[in-house]
Amino acid sequence: MALDAQAATQVAHVLTESLPYIRRFAGKTMVIKYGGHAMENDELKNSFARDIVLMKLVGFNPVIVHGGGPQISQLLKRIGKESRFVDGMRVTDSETMDVVEMVLGGLVNKEIVNHVNRNGGRAVGLTGKDGDLIHARKLTITRKSPELEAPEIIDIGHVGEVASIEPTIIKTLIKEDFIPIIAPIGVGKDGQSYNINADLVAGKIAEVLRAEKLMLLTDTTGVLDKQGALLTGLDARRVQALIDDGTIHGGMLPKIACALDAVRAGVKAAHIIDGRIQHAVLVELFTDAGIGTLIRG
Repeated sequence: MALDAQAATQVAHVLTESLPYIRRFAGKTMVIKYGGHAMENDELKNSFARDIVLMKLVGFNPVIVHGGGPQISQLLKRIGKESRFVDGMRVTDSETMDVVEMVLGGLVNKEIVNHVNRNGGRAVGLTGKDGDLIHARKLTITRKSPELEAPEIIDIGHVGEVASIEPTIIKTLIKEDFIPIIAPIGVGKDGQSYNINADLVAGKIAEVLRAEKLMLLTDTTGVLDKQGALLTGLDARRVQALIDDGTIHGGMLPKIACALDAVRAGVKAAHIIDGRIQHAVLVELFTDAGIGTLIRG
């Protein structure tokens, strides 16, 4: 069925609006952290995959880093193992780490690869173990208490942070026109595997690749002011002021810290966007108005 004149004009407007962005970003690397509700809803999974394939077809170099916390919790529950968290981080003993590797490096990673490939892309799945990609170190939590003379050190097991990134395998895949899909599992000097926050991994990979953009998909509309209105454009100084006055708090703080670190390290821009909206990545990239919060250095 043919479009009516108004609908056809709207489609043409959207396409022509995207042209300057396609020209500007052709050949540029975009690191996208994929997680939250966008990974759990079938329609959103498919629209995300199509977004990534379109980005590749118009000349961008998308690199995907994914999470998978809910899927890990579901499998742990199925095998009768309780999920425990300290300060929002999963306590990860050796048995739990085996499940993390199975879910992130296997089930979730390969599902994303499959979605991208079914939509016409050429995706390759890997973890931080592949190609010596993610060097990790053990993360420990310290708590200060008036009752204790020294801070308490809490061991949460196989939870790590990024020590360094060796990007050769990513660059090789990009050069050969593949789309890397990365599970955030690193390896320490001791040979142990470590589960690392996907936002942190995405930020560090964006830094090392000198990416044009870091895009963090979330389950919120972006950074909000105290009245609940979306803040669309921020620089590092304004972000710090919002943190200092308590406007940015709670679960948004780690994402903001990741975005700030990235832009301060040379990434041109970081975006925090609502992954619950279909084609959110394309709307943010290809339209003048965008859809989330843009952060520059």
